[in-house]
Amino acid sequence: MLLVFIIVVIVILAFFILSVSKNKLTLSNEYPYQKAKTLFSPAERSFLGVLDQVVGSEFRVFGKVRIADVATVRTMSNRSAWQKAFNRISSKHFDFIVCNSSDLSIVCAVELNDKSHQKNTRKLRDEFVIGVCNAISLPLVEVNAQTAYSIQELKERFSAVLNVVSSNVEKIP
Repeated sequence: MLLVFIIVVIVILAFFILSVSKNKLTLSNEYPYQKAKTLFSPAERSFLGVLDQVVGSEFRVFGKVRIADVATVRTMSNRSAWQKAFNRISSKHFDFIVCNSSDLSIVCAVELNDKSHQKNTRKLRDEFVIGVCNAISLPLVEVNAQTAYSIQELKERFSAVLNVVSSNVEKIP
């Protein structure tokens, strides 16, 4: 009787272990993801701190924003052409988007260009992003990645874009 009990327990444990393993395998195949360690590369994180200082409290900076969240595809009679246009922007993102703090209206896009932007494939992507920005009248500020940044120099680069927006915003008393 004890032997039968032990065999039943072993069979139940084996069944349980196989069941759990199968569930884990199914989940790992269905959701083969893992959490990224950080949202930004060290260079992007460093630049974000500088960019926050440059734009001040009147503006907010958001990072890694999909182009499709900033630009929409116009209505087109050809659904296939619309889908193709959408697909071109859905998997690309801006490094940073600067928005007005009061209403989160989009002020400009910012691209931090490192050495990878010298590659031909990256140049084609950059040309496409510039074209999208031109098409939607969105200022694009491109900044070369550096080990250190001058806040004053960046304020001067951003001043034209930010001052136009600042002058169009009513101040709340």
